[in-house]
Amino acid sequence: MNAKVWLVGAGPGDPELLTLKAVRALTEAQVVMIDDLVNPAVLAHCPQARVIAVGKRGGCRSTPQAFIQRLMLRHARQGRCVVRLKGGDPCIFGRGGEEALWLQGHGIEVEVVNGITAGLAGATQCGIPLTLRGVSRGVTLLTAHTQDDSELDWQALARGGTTLVLYMGVARLEQIRQGLLEGGMAPGTPVAMIENASLPQQRECRSHLAALEADARAFGLRSPAILVIGEVVRPSVVAALCRERAAERPRQLMHQG
Repeated sequence: MNAKVWLVGAGPGDPELLTLKAVRALTEAQVVMIDDLVNPAVLAHCPQARVIAVGKRGGCRSTPQAFIQRLMLRHARQGRCVVRLKGGDPCIFGRGGEEALWLQGHGIEVEVVNGITAGLAGATQCGIPLTLRGVSRGVTLLTAHTQDDSELDWQALARGGTTLVLYMGVARLEQIRQGLLEGGMAPGTPVAMIENASLPQQRECRSHLAALEADARAFGLRSPAILVIGEVVRPSVVAALCRERAAERPRQLMHQG
């Protein structure tokens, strides 16, 4: 493998969700720069590499982004194959796009390896389909934090007709609840709060929008956690639609006969 930087998604935590391409990059890496939320178990694929921790987490001491970029650049210019190992997917709230453009602007070859994002993995583990015919026509991934601390367009989100998956929202539960209610979302809209998605210690709390903050407090919700908001979270709705779809199949076969 030629000297380059790979921006690799390690997935949500379960090491078995790592892609084959990610494993290949790790086995050939000389330097691996690992984020805080990456499961250390994936490092079993790169025993030959120098591992550098460059963690970044809200509310904790973090490695400056500019330092991380300069470090990648230095090792790449010294002819090493570098893997920047990120939790989830590099380009979903992982700054992968920014890093790729910066490195390419400095003449470095970059390749992005996608990973499974926590919102998808957590919802799946809890039996929640993020999209479902007749219930949700799409999914919106968003973070509760903005670079300039501006508010999200809560009205557009509340009325968009998609399942909402919020990352990094534990510290802003009251703003999320209030914003969506004021934007027109029904107070009874179901919510799933999923902590440590895909890991053995994953925990789930089902609630509804009006009780979001109170139930999270009673549950003891902590980061890292994602919120899934929408009718796909309501088990009775999903079960009823699945029964309806199953009943359609025999009728279709009868018509074909």
